[in-house]
Amino acid sequence: MSNNHVDVLIIGAGLSGIGAACHLTRKSPNRSYAIIERRDRIGGTWDLFKYPGIRSDSDMFTLGYSFRPWTEPKVLADGPSIRQYVEDTAKDYDVTRHIRFGRKVVKANWSSEDSQWSVETTNEKTGEKETFTSNFLFSCTGYYNYDQGFRPDFPGEEDFKGQIVHPQHWPEDLQYQGKKVVVIGSGATAVTLVPAMAKNGADVTMLQRSPTYVATVPEVDPISVGMRRFLPEMAVYRFARARNIGIQRLVFKLSKQRPKLVRRALLAAARRQLGDDFDMTHFRPSYNPWDERLCAVPNGDLFKSLRKGESKVVTDHIERFTENGILLKSGQELEADIIITATGLNIQMLGGVQGTVDGKPVNPNDTMVYKGAMLKDVPNMALVFGYTNSSWTLKADLVCEYVCRLLNHMEKTGATTVIPRDREDCSTDENFLGMQSGYIQRAHDELPKQGSRQPWQVVQNYMYDLPRLRFGGIEDGVLEFDNRKAGKKKGLVASLLGA
Repeated sequence: MSNNHVDVLIIGAGLSGIGAACHLTRKSPNRSYAIIERRDRIGGTWDLFKYPGIRSDSDMFTLGYSFRPWTEPKVLADGPSIRQYVEDTAKDYDVTRHIRFGRKVVKANWSSEDSQWSVETTNEKTGEKETFTSNFLFSCTGYYNYDQGFRPDFPGEEDFKGQIVHPQHWPEDLQYQGKKVVVIGSGATAVTLVPAMAKNGADVTMLQRSPTYVATVPEVDPISVGMRRFLPEMAVYRFARARNIGIQRLVFKLSKQRPKLVRRALLAAARRQLGDDFDMTHFRPSYNPWDERLCAVPNGDLFKSLRKGESKVVTDHIERFTENGILLKSGQELEADIIITATGLNIQMLGGVQGTVDGKPVNPNDTMVYKGAMLKDVPNMALVFGYTNSSWTLKADLVCEYVCRLLNHMEKTGATTVIPRDREDCSTDENFLGMQSGYIQRAHDELPKQGSRQPWQVVQNYMYDLPRLRFGGIEDGVLEFDNRKAGKKKGLVASLLGA
């Protein structure tokens, strides 16, 4: 058996992939594993994005791992700090030596005859090809295309004499101090960029087609700071994590049950920070709270920037780009030296890898997600796709715990193959994410389907998922196990080798 064979092959060395490796080390220590990472560093999203002010839009008590406390004071952390946290976690659990950097996964095929995955990779710098095999495949590739952000074609782009930048590909040498900058967009990236660039001396205008709900969160959690004086770090972290999970859930639930109440509260909070003379139409969305993801700003930095006149917001549609900036449908022209298209991401399942089962392509749109963790009819494979209404890592942790339990169950029973089967025809036409956000609607035809009943429904509810993924029975009549060794408890690798 080659050195490139492992029990579990993890794709991606970002927040999810490093978490998966740590969970395996903690809960399934006798499993061999490797991580394939296309980039040259750990961090994924937090290594890719370099734009000014880059930070989490979830609090770090829930974006951090369940098993390793976030100890810095900031609630919404900056990108470099998050990347360092992920790297430090990898070092703590001796994960780094298992990572194969600089390898892009080209294709992955499951062979029923061999009961294993064969994953082909290419080194994009040298062109060298390499094949890895594994008994189980764990996709931790995030949810968007790393190569290309979403950018609509704007009429007249070729006429614009300045620079056009997408935040996903931020030039390290971009000089914007003292320049006129228009940021197109109103999502998490735009509300981060505007105050950060204004603070560094740019004349910034946020141009939005329609408003977004923006909520202020404290920059530092004073309760945790106080508790750290007399409680161990892990106890403080667990308390803050449990509290923030509860608050997130309450706000989301209230948004769905009493949308007018939550809308009034969010708009009132924004008005208090912007001042009575500010035009509130720029922060009054046409949809209900949490129909799209809520934007969080630490200590209201966006509102402060607008109130002080350091930046501006314009709500209008783009007619065309001009030589000197952007002409709006209203007839107004925004002058710009730099235009930043904070227009979003392109969702991509499984890192864009073409998966096959016995040579037949698996189209994610033809599948359903089992327990938010596996795909219908795809053997020995799991994926991490975090929550859309709270922190990504809350779901990632639960999925990793479940995968460890599943692998341990297979080892105990001698099963070599597990496949989720839909015996009741549960498929619907809805995608499994169920949000109105543009980036999700654009990807509708590429996303797995939502099921009509459990365990094929993705519910975006940590309180619902927690007991089912952490404690629920593995044998549920939906998972199909093959190749049991009757009466013998053999390890997966041992049974494959015939030991």
